[in-house]
Amino acid sequence: MDAREQIFQQLIEDCGGGIARLAGSYVRNQAEREDLVQEIWLAIWRALPGFRGDSSLRTFIYRIAHNRSVTQLTRRRDSEDSDVLETVADERPGPEAQLVHSRDAERLMHAVSLLPLGMRQVLTLRFEGLSYSEISEVLGISESNVAVRLNRARERLNAKLSEAV
Repeated sequence: MDAREQIFQQLIEDCGGGIARLAGSYVRNQAEREDLVQEIWLAIWRALPGFRGDSSLRTFIYRIAHNRSVTQLTRRRDSEDSDVLETVADERPGPEAQLVHSRDAERLMHAVSLLPLGMRQVLTLRFEGLSYSEISEVLGISESNVAVRLNRARERLNAKLSEAV
């Protein structure tokens, strides 16, 4: 296995879940999410030889994921409203705990899906543990804009979640 393949495998292990969740924030059904994740990983594979080290490798791949997702969103904007929101299954044992967690996750995902795209973007990237600086690089906006969007997204998210209670 050459160095590129090793790096790629390590990226899949380290960031696979995050990339899938990021893709899921742009599309709303399982099939589209799977297709988008494949497109993202293919784009990352193709882009790896061109990585110059101007940013962290993590920022580099999330930027690619963001760009691919925006392209996908643009292509599918017309059918977006008819998509059904998917929920993420909880793998914790115990049916009661699973039901509670599932309902909470469903409420959160639904509330996030109601936010404007700019807010969904920064919130999803922050959920993945990216710093303000990394989010700034991924989205091509200033760090202060990231902070403003995150603050507004949190406020709206809190308001939407308290409405549902």
